[in-house]
Amino acid sequence: MELLAQHSGLWLLGLAAALAVTGLVAGVMAGLLGVGGGIVIVPVLYHLFTLLGIDESVRMHVTVGTSLATIIPTSIMSSRAHRRKGSLNMDLIRSLMPGVVVGVALGSIASRFLDGSVLTAVFACVALLVALNMAFKRDGFSIADGLPGRAGTALLGGGIGGVSTLMGIGGGTLSVPLLNALKVPMHTAVGTGAMLGMVISIPGALAFVVNGLDVPMRPPFSLGYVNLLGFALIVPATLMTTGWGATLAHRIDARRLRQVFAAFLALTSLRMFYGLLT
Repeated sequence: MELLAQHSGLWLLGLAAALAVTGLVAGVMAGLLGVGGGIVIVPVLYHLFTLLGIDESVRMHVTVGTSLATIIPTSIMSSRAHRRKGSLNMDLIRSLMPGVVVGVALGSIASRFLDGSVLTAVFACVALLVALNMAFKRDGFSIADGLPGRAGTALLGGGIGGVSTLMGIGGGTLSVPLLNALKVPMHTAVGTGAMLGMVISIPGALAFVVNGLDVPMRPPFSLGYVNLLGFALIVPATLMTTGWGATLAHRIDARRLRQVFAAFLALTSLRMFYGLLT
């Protein structure tokens, strides 16, 4: 709340409008391209907080924490929908869950001590890999004919949980392409990603709340590193427009749009790298 007295009502109104637009864009892109909302919300929030002059020391932490919080309701609703459709493979989820939980715990602990520049670098690196995968992945590409052994699956789950927590994204962004490359059917991979998003976002968001308590220079209306105004405006907008994106997906060239979004992610990643180096 330290910044509240430094800005006018017009500034706060602009912040609210920009957050709502972020949710609208995230919902459309999630429904249109099948990507998790977090991979959209994080770069947009990061640039928004940069434009609004949020202090660099807390900018990425608030971005990640707020994104994780917005994923909670959307991942719960998505998991329920996939369960009704029968696309949840509980054996697969149970095999990944221990590693994911450990990864989330380690990521949450690490986020307390990591500088914002490290979080930015983590997001920039993984976002660039996601962009390259979206732009150049070949249909039918695989790296193995199934999950690795118990130890390998635990490491896979740990990587998904830990990196997703540090990036502020749900499990789908990383788990869906990885599981699909391991010959897991796409609808099962998507359902698994939705469930993992719930497992990652709830403890992850709580950790960012606790880690950010009493930290100065946070945006107005922040609880720890979670901006409550952002949460309140992004979530309804995202839920409202996800269906629009799914409808548009049947009317336009989704492959071309996927390439455009990959370019957006790549440019965001490069811009983050540039900011870290200057």
